Amino acid sequence: MSPRVLLMVNRDKPRVRAALDEVRSIIAQHGELAAELDANDGPLDDAHRADLIMVLGGDGTFLAQVRRCADLGLPMMGVNFGNLGFLAEFDLDSLRAQAKSLLGKGEITTTDRLLIACEVLRGKRKNPVFAGLALNDWVITAGAPFRLIEIQLVFDGTDGPLLRGDGLIVSSPTGSTGYSVSAGGPIVAPGVEAMAITPIAAHSLGFRPLVVPTSTRLELILERANAGIGPGGSLDASVGTTLVQDGQVLVPLEHGDRLRITRHPKAVRLVRNPEGSYWRTLMRKMHWATPPSP
Repeated sequence: MSPRVLLMVNRDKPRVRAALDEVRSIIAQHGELAAELDANDGPLDDAHRADLIMVLGGDGTFLAQVRRCADLGLPMMGVNFGNLGFLAEFDLDSLRAQAKSLLGKGEITTTDRLLIACEVLRGKRKNPVFAGLALNDWVITAGAPFRLIEIQLVFDGTDGPLLRGDGLIVSSPTGSTGYSVSAGGPIVAPGVEAMAITPIAAHSLGFRPLVVPTSTRLELILERANAGIGPGGSLDASVGTTLVQDGQVLVPLEHGDRLRITRHPKAVRLVRNPEGSYWRTLMRKMHWATPPSP
């Protein structure tokens, strides 16, 4: 049976707008369009009786739609119209070539990618001031006036080290090839049930990145934070120490805030490109292990 496709469209990208009519035609020829939504719309709690979510955009669009659709439980397919295309495994050419098997015959292979949940607790409040999910990573960044911050790490209720530096990255295997690897963190294969913890400019040569199982209850306590200094020199919390969700959502943090980070119980199902390979993509697009040029 041909799948019903929920189409998520980033109309801010000219290449998406140019290809949209063709994509609609491909879906109509091999499946059924359940609904077409703008990628910049608000929260989504209606799957429109769809069997598959197709996202037109780049990796940033795909990240945002994964968070938006996490509770729907549908497989997600990214068609890349951006630059890198690391998460969105298909492009327009591969969609054209594989639409008959993927949509017409329903020969879809998915891979599970874990999501990392984070909640921010403040003061004596019982409820978190923020809670969300990330496919790639959670980042605590120092912010203005760019003095080092201090973060106490707690593992399963046991105190770990106190990090002094510019911040900390907690990434999933999917996000390990992003900010984390740029800061010296490890590449973690997508199927590994683990989180990578990578310091940003640690004020110690001995503070190394580490990998912990997803069963770990990680707590991060802001022992020292930057209040934020605006352009006129006045206090501005919005530019101080900040929690960054998947590089897209900014949450101001305060001294004493406690961040609880755990594995979300549900994984997201990503549609795999049968002609692709994670390792080939890593070498071709991320230049992993590329030897020096002559």
